[in-house]
Amino acid sequence: MQGHLHPISHLIREANAIFYDMGFTLEEGSLIESERYNFDVLNVPKDHPARDMQDTFFIQGEPGMVLRTHTTSAHLHYLEEQKKKNMLPPYRGVAMGKVFRNEATDMTHEAEFFQIDGFVISEEASLAELKGTLEHFFTKLMHGKTEIRFRPSFFPFTEPSVEVDMRVTGENAPEKLRDRWIEIMGAGMLHPNVLRNYGIDPEKYRGFAFGGGLDRLAMLRWGIDDVRLMHSADLRFINQF
Repeated sequence: MQGHLHPISHLIREANAIFYDMGFTLEEGSLIESERYNFDVLNVPKDHPARDMQDTFFIQGEPGMVLRTHTTSAHLHYLEEQKKKNMLPPYRGVAMGKVFRNEATDMTHEAEFFQIDGFVISEEASLAELKGTLEHFFTKLMHGKTEIRFRPSFFPFTEPSVEVDMRVTGENAPEKLRDRWIEIMGAGMLHPNVLRNYGIDPEKYRGFAFGGGLDRLAMLRWGIDDVRLMHSADLRFINQF
């Protein structure tokens, strides 16, 4: 009997191929992270609400260890490996995998879900390059010409920070997406404090980062109405793909 790829697995393979062609390295990280990698390095204050027990799963018996709340934590591991090899910027990395947040589950939210997170560090990194990178990625992933627009926002690890909206046009675009502006992820220029924490001179180098949920992208791509279906292990759902 022929098997079927889960939509998340399918999306990860496609996204990895697109970013590989743009010169990005696929990063891998642990599901269990220290607060240093998960929060401190990313300029998240000690009193930030994200560190509260109602938002983050802390590991019992292992002080300072959490179930990662994002795949951004993989970036520092990657950068540490580059430094061991004496490799200087530019760096381009993308991480995809499961993350955990203490949320009530409903049609659009799960306590565990999949995230995609990427970054670029170079002497010329800019918001214009970020916009072009995302336009190319979503055009390939959504099989239609994609427009990107930025709206001001705030994240501790980027300055300036933006919310990213996407609009897909063309006959091959998914019907639910076609010609509609949809908020898709957060992004921005890496905060100088984050670059310093990465061991990179912010006077010489700049960077940008972006991140969003793969589950939501899968829901938009294939018209899935309930995110919980993707974590149900129901073969009737999987066999549709």
